[in-house]
Amino acid sequence: MKKDVTIHTSLSLTEESKEQTLSQKTGGVCVAIAILALVVAMSGTGKSYSATLLSIILGMFTLGALFYALPYFRGPAGIRNNNVMFNSMTNKGTIAWITAIVLTGFYIIIYWYSWLFDGLIRIFDPLSYLISNKPADQWFMYGAFYTLAVIIMGVRFIARYRHSRYHVIRTFSVMFFQLGFAFLIPMFLKKLNEPEFYFSYFWPLKYNYLFPSDVSSLANTGNLGIFMVLWGAIMTFIATPILTYKYGKRWYCSWVCGCGGLAETAGDPYRHLSDKSLKAWKIERWMVHSVLVIITVTTLLLWLNSYYKGEVLGAISGGFAKWYGFFIGAVFSGVIGVGFYSLMGPRVWCRFGCPLAAILGIFQRFKSRFRITTNGGQCISCGNCSTYCHMGIDVRWYAQRGQNIVRASCVGCGICSSVCPRGVLKLENGKEEGRINDKPIIIGNNNISVNL
Repeated sequence: MKKDVTIHTSLSLTEESKEQTLSQKTGGVCVAIAILALVVAMSGTGKSYSATLLSIILGMFTLGALFYALPYFRGPAGIRNNNVMFNSMTNKGTIAWITAIVLTGFYIIIYWYSWLFDGLIRIFDPLSYLISNKPADQWFMYGAFYTLAVIIMGVRFIARYRHSRYHVIRTFSVMFFQLGFAFLIPMFLKKLNEPEFYFSYFWPLKYNYLFPSDVSSLANTGNLGIFMVLWGAIMTFIATPILTYKYGKRWYCSWVCGCGGLAETAGDPYRHLSDKSLKAWKIERWMVHSVLVIITVTTLLLWLNSYYKGEVLGAISGGFAKWYGFFIGAVFSGVIGVGFYSLMGPRVWCRFGCPLAAILGIFQRFKSRFRITTNGGQCISCGNCSTYCHMGIDVRWYAQRGQNIVRASCVGCGICSSVCPRGVLKLENGKEEGRINDKPIIIGNNNISVNL
């Protein structure tokens, strides 16, 4: 009697991928050595060999990633998502859950129990003294790991999408901004005894940059501090609407932002995990705009309280700021936003919590030249575009109807266009008129129809 047997490959811990090459196995060995060095560093026994351990950790992680990405460079150009739906790491299997728990635990320790990482932090002292002339803390260590992840996973991303000039250039862009503007420059400013300032972040994402206490503190440091205040204000109120009008929110979310940079590079293997349901879209809109309202009200309350010298609200407005920093700045953007990559996709924070993404999205939806045009007559409804949209947009729904895609949540990453086998989708910056076509013309093989 024939029996049907169901094999849940996503739960397998020992099954070896048939496509794994010698270079990828070598990369796995390098990563294992780096993890072993991490364990030694965390134990505190390697403080006397901090430079050696740091070199092993950074070097082995880098070599491991490069060896693992090597087959992408050797093979023919083109996107290959082989076995992504069956791999335990990329289909919410056991390894994915372990990864989520480890990352979540890492963020919890970084934010609230950093003393547990003291041994690991100390091995970053040589690098920290070199760049900032100060001993390392948990945020320097975190910034170094974060930047390393963007760069080495960026190399992998470039290898995968090297046939697309758009993807190659934008990936180099996020690597450049993360390394220079979000790591080296802030650390170098500390070396000069200047305020630590991140030029690639601004209000409301870097919410405290427009808080009266921070504005006053920066302004009192001299001309550079005044320039920082002006930079933040100009980027928020002038550059953001202008650039979003011309290019859509992609100019920031897919080209500059460090959060988006990590999501596009390290989060690339998980982009198919985003929830595309209508329910998720409704939750997304309520949540992300609620966060924007909260931080806007909080900022206004702080300025109102500052103007009246604390006589109106007292310490209440400061309490708002602290709670926002805890729940949104730490728990949401860090613990959940990155910790849940392997379970909910890499853009959880960008979709549901980022207030800057909300502002950019409002401009993109109502006052922008950006759109993704569709040629509905060529669509074969394969669903690749919707599957690999990490913002949870059901791209196929628009493509089937020949409608331009003008969604506030779209970050213009262009993956939907790249995975389309028929060239249906195209990212464009055209005239604002006619951007939203609610009555599309569908050109089929045998006829032309108009949806009225």
